Amino acid sequence: MKHKTVDIITMGCSKNLVDSEMLMGLFEKNGFKCTHDSDNPQGEIVVINTCGFIADAKEESINTILEFCEAKKENRVERIYVMGCLSERYLADLEKEIPEVDGWYGKFNYRQLVDDLLESEKEIERNARRVITTPNHYAYIKISEGCDRHCAYCAIPLITGKHQSRPMEEILDEVKWLVSQGTKEFQVIAQELTYYGVDLYGEQRIAELVERMAKIEGVEWIRLHYAYPAHFPWDLLRVMRENDNVCKYLDIALQHISDNMLQRMRRNVTKEETMTMIERMRKEVPGIHIRTTLMVGFPGETDADFNELLEFTRWARFERMGAFAYSEEDGTYSAEHYDDDVPEDVKQKRLDRLMRLQQNISAEIEAAKVGKTMKVVIDRMEGDYYIGRSEFCSPEVDPEVLIRKDNGILTIGEFYQVKIVDSEEFDLYGEVV
Repeated sequence: MKHKTVDIITMGCSKNLVDSEMLMGLFEKNGFKCTHDSDNPQGEIVVINTCGFIADAKEESINTILEFCEAKKENRVERIYVMGCLSERYLADLEKEIPEVDGWYGKFNYRQLVDDLLESEKEIERNARRVITTPNHYAYIKISEGCDRHCAYCAIPLITGKHQSRPMEEILDEVKWLVSQGTKEFQVIAQELTYYGVDLYGEQRIAELVERMAKIEGVEWIRLHYAYPAHFPWDLLRVMRENDNVCKYLDIALQHISDNMLQRMRRNVTKEETMTMIERMRKEVPGIHIRTTLMVGFPGETDADFNELLEFTRWARFERMGAFAYSEEDGTYSAEHYDDDVPEDVKQKRLDRLMRLQQNISAEIEAAKVGKTMKVVIDRMEGDYYIGRSEFCSPEVDPEVLIRKDNGILTIGEFYQVKIVDSEEFDLYGEVV
């Protein structure tokens, strides 16, 4: 077939983004032209990389598919293909319900799409590097797939299967290649990064991996996402403390604090263990910024459980925190064993109350940074400001540092020493020193 333009639309998390970048590299290696998340897709072929994690994400993915089906009817696109978590999980139903889609692929067989489009007209080039869709100075590094944890509410193991670590040398080779392309900042991601290496090497090897990454010349920042509280690899804190280019930042979803909820959620950790862990993290890595996610409205959550969660949040003073209300997911332990017995209006009230508390905490934490000088990378220009981030800020999800353009000309992707002069509830304002 004539090699045409492919527009890839990515839904959901950064792990999906890496899959899209891998597919784009494969397409381009085989003669296709690719665009990503175009505001007005002009490609003859559209590939939608879906999310199937929670109800809202599934709905958004389905609506996006239907929008492009309408575009196909109007001859604005020729073909539509769907891949990712949603189609991995609901393939048979989707094929039946949305016949306008030209082909369905799951979470792991999406590379087959290139073979199918080329229709065996020539040998496929398979040795392709990713096409980085983020700003050139940072990239996501996916170190594993799947998850061996079986939390009661989570559908991820149903979609992605058991934990599978990538070989360490393969990851380090990718980092070296990205550095050669100008990448300076690395977001290390996995569904459960602290479990890295157990399947390949018989033990947790995340600390070794990060330490070896930190020694690669040109790596300015390494930031860690999606740790798990049970069996935390403590040596990782030493690596963070001893290596300036390992950001003092850890994304670790805790979900709840009451022992009643933790047991019902099947989290394999207690309140006491959680609080001891946080105290140890703050002691061993002074200044660490902990990002967490909390859940309200899980089946059986009482007013007492929720109040315990509020008190814990006041005590922990998380630098970064997100929260969401429980939604029942097909096939999960909680869907099969518990009644979704917390009314929706109660869930929303609890969520609003928790986020108001965190908003105040965040405002106090950010205000305490006024007068301090910190290393900041510049991501983009927006209005009258350069927009940057400190080591405590991950792209897309965390507060940013705003620097007025009249302070001088700055370069996107470069690092500067910035004095913080003002703060809001989440963002900071600074001046280059």
